[in-house]
Amino acid sequence: MVDVIMENLKKVNVEVIGVEPPCPRCKKTRENVEKAITKFWKTGVNFEVAKLNAASKETVQKYGVLVPPAVAVNGVVRIMGQVPETDEIERILRKII
Repeated sequence: MVDVIMENLKKVNVEVIGVEPPCPRCKKTRENVEKAITKFWKTGVNFEVAKLNAASKETVQKYGVLVPPAVAVNGVVRIMGQVPETDEIERILRKII
């Protein structure tokens, strides 16, 4: 039964891309992403949040050179070079789900 329910959930991957160790701007971006996601907990959407290092070879190969902080949703960079407000992240997520 649980497997059937889990299959019906939509999955959204959110990647917070920043420097290592995280700077205050990158930390705030991650906090705002987490806050925005909590607004969607009743929707049945499964959010997976990951932190990527903007200077790693894998991240550069996947997204190109980025100005951190950046936020990618389902593999598409939606925000770059600024700390997004929670409501901006919510608007982006509403368009996805």
